[in-house]
Amino acid sequence: MKLCLVVDDSKVIRKVARRILEELNFEIAEAVDGQDALDACERNMPDVVLLDWNMPVMDGLEFLKAVRAREDFVQPVVVFCTTENDMSHIRTAIEAGANEYIMKPFDREIIEAKFSQVGLM
Repeated sequence: MKLCLVVDDSKVIRKVARRILEELNFEIAEAVDGQDALDACERNMPDVVLLDWNMPVMDGLEFLKAVRAREDFVQPVVVFCTTENDMSHIRTAIEAGANEYIMKPFDREIIEAKFSQVGLM
């Protein structure tokens, strides 16, 4: 079973993502911000990270850059999942190493389609 780390400061978003991803046969870990997510990756690297952009402590972009800079990490698939929907944010995320980009609100069909595009389904 593949492990997905859901990184979002909203408990509701984490809960919704967990329900959808468990239905898609993913094991779920959760983090409340980028630093929490980085710590989780050091303990147990997920196959995929579903990543919010705007969070306290360390935002999603900072987390992504930190993960991609780590040569000692087996690199996970990173899918941004955020309300930031302008092209400049999307371009910035992709240039920083994001594999895909989902805009909130999302549903099972969107997650399933994006995860399929990056070879997770």
